[in-house]
Amino acid sequence: MLLLRLLRSYINRETLIALRNLCILIHEKAHKLFHFLTMAQTTDSSSKSDLQSSAPEPTPFDPIKPSIPVSYPIKTLEDLESRSYFESFHYPFNKSSVPLQNGSSFLPSRPRLLVCHDMAGGYGDDKWVQGGFNADAYAIWHWYLIDVFVYFSHNLVALPPPCWTNTAHKHGVKVLGTFITEWKEGRAICDKLLLTKESSQMYAERLTELAVALGFDGWLLNIEVELDVVQIPNLKEFVSHLTKKMHSSLPGSLVIWYDSVTTDGNLSYQNQLTEKNKPFFDICDGIFVNYSWEENYPSLSAAVAGDRKFDVYMGIDVFGRGTYGGGQWNTNVALDVLKKDDVSAAIFAPGWVYETKQPPTFQTAQNHWWSLVEKSWGITQNYPKVLPFYSNFDQGRGHHFSVDGVQVLDGPWCNISCQGFQPFVEFNNSPTPDAIQAVLDSKEASYSGGGNLVFKGNLKDNVDFRKRLFHGEVLIGHLPLYFTYSVKSENNSLLGLSLVFSSTVGETKSILLLPSEGKNQLSSESSEVIISQIENPQSSTGWTIFEHSMVMTGYKLTEIGAVCYRSKPHVGKSILECKTDDCNNTTGAPPEYHAVLGHISLRTTVGGLYFPPSSSWLVNGQDITWSRKTDGSKTLSVKIIWKLKDGNDSAYPRYNIFVEKKAEKRDGNQAELLEAVQEFLGVAQVEAFYIADLAIPPGISKIKFIIQICGVDGSNQKKEESPFLELEANQSA
Repeated sequence: MLLLRLLRSYINRETLIALRNLCILIHEKAHKLFHFLTMAQTTDSSSKSDLQSSAPEPTPFDPIKPSIPVSYPIKTLEDLESRSYFESFHYPFNKSSVPLQNGSSFLPSRPRLLVCHDMAGGYGDDKWVQGGFNADAYAIWHWYLIDVFVYFSHNLVALPPPCWTNTAHKHGVKVLGTFITEWKEGRAICDKLLLTKESSQMYAERLTELAVALGFDGWLLNIEVELDVVQIPNLKEFVSHLTKKMHSSLPGSLVIWYDSVTTDGNLSYQNQLTEKNKPFFDICDGIFVNYSWEENYPSLSAAVAGDRKFDVYMGIDVFGRGTYGGGQWNTNVALDVLKKDDVSAAIFAPGWVYETKQPPTFQTAQNHWWSLVEKSWGITQNYPKVLPFYSNFDQGRGHHFSVDGVQVLDGPWCNISCQGFQPFVEFNNSPTPDAIQAVLDSKEASYSGGGNLVFKGNLKDNVDFRKRLFHGEVLIGHLPLYFTYSVKSENNSLLGLSLVFSSTVGETKSILLLPSEGKNQLSSESSEVIISQIENPQSSTGWTIFEHSMVMTGYKLTEIGAVCYRSKPHVGKSILECKTDDCNNTTGAPPEYHAVLGHISLRTTVGGLYFPPSSSWLVNGQDITWSRKTDGSKTLSVKIIWKLKDGNDSAYPRYNIFVEKKAEKRDGNQAELLEAVQEFLGVAQVEAFYIADLAIPPGISKIKFIIQICGVDGSNQKKEESPFLELEANQSA
């Protein structure tokens, strides 16, 4: 930026713009090359061989043709205008299924944190709507620090993959797509977009239609090209009309302007709110200020914004490209300034941690980086806010997948839509050797999904360790409150829950939900100890399910935590048998503690939710394609769709999809179906699932697809009562 300021004195504006564009182009190319080389390092040798082979060019993507559902951007103004996206095979799969869960559709009146996801051009592992196979895929799980999430790419219309919208909405975070024009092509697009007032309005309406149909919350507008001053009135019309249409179609939606082109048509980053970009700010919901601001710019911008100072989002580039404080591990330096000046922040490209492979691992580096954000900015989201509340601590990626304690998939997967509510676990940069650590884990066996919360370390007898998990603000009504949680432990390790309630008059009440061994050990440290009932004592899967109910009418649940302790020596073995010599530890060293929390469920109904029986559903197969192989086997591709017969929309967040391949055993003229093995195929977030090239071995006569309905409280319908689609496998291929 300093060099550009010096050059501005000697070079005309056109030449300066050309230099600027060349610099950006070089940076973008270098950034993409760096990403490619980085990702290539993680590719296994077989994949490298494939890349080096003389394989034919892939078939061009045809959005009309049935294929594995993907998310993709709109790249041309013609496709936006024609509404061709809605004719795509992939459109129904890209609808988000989770409404915003923050209790209010409008942003709070305080400094806010906007996070703009820009990583390697977008549409990586997250493009696979039904999930991918990279257990190490990028994800964000610190949603309790974020107010707004923007999906950004250098395509004309970046439509957020539904996985981001689903998990962000679950945590109360708004999601925006991006409309961007840049380079020479972007100028040509703007010439057509801004040709007339009517064209400006029409394209604004097309963007509104997309956001409403796909279920996200608005747009970031990045008009990053030089314009003629005569085009500015129509640009204002575009911004104003889009804002009005979004607000009328989706109350609480957002349109945010990026600090780029000014009211005189120049591409001139102001790096603050000024008279040259404020006219755009005045007709939308906020401004994303460019990154090269100086220390006094936030306070100057706040003064210009007046009572809308929280709508000023000062940019911070995590890669550190000209940003205040240098970004990277010093991102919090800029955040501290913004918090002091009482304006909002816009963090750009937090995927820096992942792309640059910060040591020692992505999990640890990600937690460390976001802990600096939390230390500077503070927690912005609280949950639970509504009931039922369920968390299985899943981060949307893992090495296996479980349903009700039973592992149904043994292999890598990723699907951010599957994220459970993420706990507020503080990062400890220097844990002491004997301290208990709380670690979100995706490798140990899980009760549900692919994640769990592991507590491990050393813990003396008669000592307990407590860890906050969630900050809540849910008001409890007259109905009883039912808690269910799953635990797997060893070495006489015990795990319970700690709850904090507050009354309308400020009274605080603490309650511990503990296994039976804890009543006498911890009762003096809390207002009340309640012994949890064992619903499923150490099943064959190793999980023990605890359940309890209580009445807390008029109280607000403000905190959920975990409490770790050991049973007294004289008690003997715990509910779960000791697996090591720690039960008879005579060395004097603190014995090893190890317990896994599989899930937490809070609800106001006994047992699980009601699930309509199979007979209540209409299930159909579409786009059915069979292919026969030379060895007598076949492959099957099919789109399965389902809906309730009464025509009502279902209120279920997702569906587990299984397949049974049934073989016949013939004895003369008699045929008997042999017992089939159920295979897990994946998770559907909408009432449709596409199976591509399913292998059907010889001898299989029937294919049965089971659609297991999942409740918001974590309960699952019995598979034998679930809707299904059955196909005859002896059809001609």
